[in-house]
Amino acid sequence: MKHFSRHISLGLLLAFLAVASVQAQDFRLGYVNLDRIIREAGPAKNAQAKLEQEFSRREKELQEQGATLKSAADKLEREAPTLSETQRATRQKQLVEQDRDFQRKRREFQEDLNARRNEELQQVFERANRVVKQLADAEKYDLILQEAVYVNPKHDITDKVIKALNSAK
Repeated sequence: MKHFSRHISLGLLLAFLAVASVQAQDFRLGYVNLDRIIREAGPAKNAQAKLEQEFSRREKELQEQGATLKSAADKLEREAPTLSETQRATRQKQLVEQDRDFQRKRREFQEDLNARRNEELQQVFERANRVVKQLADAEKYDLILQEAVYVNPKHDITDKVIKALNSAK
């Protein structure tokens, strides 16, 4: 009886392996590189241009304020030997306050820029995910990955996704 049950178990295992082998041949795998989508897709480039336009004025103002602050610090350093202790202390205090204001504005600028960048990229990711889903349905993919340690280039469908994103309205 033991001998018979081993044959059944071995037979079931071989049948399972045969089915798994057939299924593996039909299994379609794809990979999407999000970094490339962010760099190359039209909607991502448009989002970047929108952000640059939206934040360029503030960025220029910060650069000008930073240059003014540096000039004032350089001037104080040059003139320090000829100033009285009180004058030097007053100007140093003013510089510290100006620098504190500059650092606060720069930090707020960076926080605002990061928040807007995340909003814009989220929209791009949502569009890309819809395109990936449509592509998966149309081309009968079983699994599409976005991150991997290694991907054989034959599984990379990033170009198809970028092309679809660029052609979508």
